[in-house]
Amino acid sequence: MSCFSRGGLNLNSQYYEKAIQERIREKLLEAGATSLPRAVTIEESKLDAEERNWLSYIAGGLFSAVKKTSDKRYYVTEYYH
Repeated sequence: MSCFSRGGLNLNSQYYEKAIQERIREKLLEAGATSLPRAVTIEESKLDAEERNWLSYIAGGLFSAVKKTSDKRYYVTEYYH
């Protein structure tokens, strides 16, 4: 099983992905991106480089909590598991 190392901790890749997704979700919520009309750009969300790299992977899936608009803005959906 592959693991990632972050800050001296080894995290299973599934948990690491979930942690990154949660960080992105929290920053989008802080920026007020709670719906399509309130979607924000990457710059407005203040994502760091690591979060930006993960964004395209995390955003947009059918059951994803983070959605991407056609004009490259992002927001958090109500559905989150």
